[in-house]
Amino acid sequence: MLLVLVLALTAAAGLFGAAATATASARDRPKPTVVLVHGAFADASGWNDVVARLQRDGYPVLAPANPLRGVASDSAYLAGILQTITGPVVLVGHSYGGVVITNAATGNPNVEALVYIAAFAPAEGDTVGGLQDKFTGSKLHLDALDVRPIIGIDGEPSYDAYVKAAVFRDIFAADLPRKTTAVMAATQRPADVHTLGQPSGVPAWRTIPSGYLVAKADNLIPPAAQRFMAQRAGARTVEIDSSHVAMMSNPGPTADLIQRMARSVR
Repeated sequence: MLLVLVLALTAAAGLFGAAATATASARDRPKPTVVLVHGAFADASGWNDVVARLQRDGYPVLAPANPLRGVASDSAYLAGILQTITGPVVLVGHSYGGVVITNAATGNPNVEALVYIAAFAPAEGDTVGGLQDKFTGSKLHLDALDVRPIIGIDGEPSYDAYVKAAVFRDIFAADLPRKTTAVMAATQRPADVHTLGQPSGVPAWRTIPSGYLVAKADNLIPPAAQRFMAQRAGARTVEIDSSHVAMMSNPGPTADLIQRMARSVR
């Protein structure tokens, strides 16, 4: 009987030691680099408050400029940036930035989680225009845009689209102060209009764990469209009362979801 008790205690000690070692290993593992990708009509400064929270909690953070020139070229640009990062990555996209992360992460073993913040999470063949119009509720229509002629990256004539200043706050950031949205409207970065109809490729969310923050007061991507994309991607989903720019009006919940996804894959 004594021998049996000794053997049982020894086995229990071994299991406890293994569990403790595993816990310590997870705790000692370096935190992943969080890469934050903005969408159209915005720039990387929209992530400022989220960056501060993540850095405060010890996460390396990078918020590159999204070129906003086209699905394939923007995704290739981000994929190149990801290749320069050593170690695990949590890749986060807002709005059109979701299209870019969906394509840029495909086949990259370092990307351990995707996080969509009121973002497009396309399947193969989806377009931004098709997803935006799949459900009713978006206020971003042609009459809400200023369209200006440019020469595209292929050297051919094209057009850049800006949200009209008069409707920018209502469509993009209705829960931010008017002084803030006036500056945002004046400094917005436009997207080439051809981006709206360019098909997305094989989605990284098919093989990479994903999280999704649904902005329930979004006037650009209808909340119903966000829920549809989140469910299709099998994403861990949270919903908050927020305009389209959830990372600006609600940086706390945004950072919380990012960190939750980072911890879930460690």
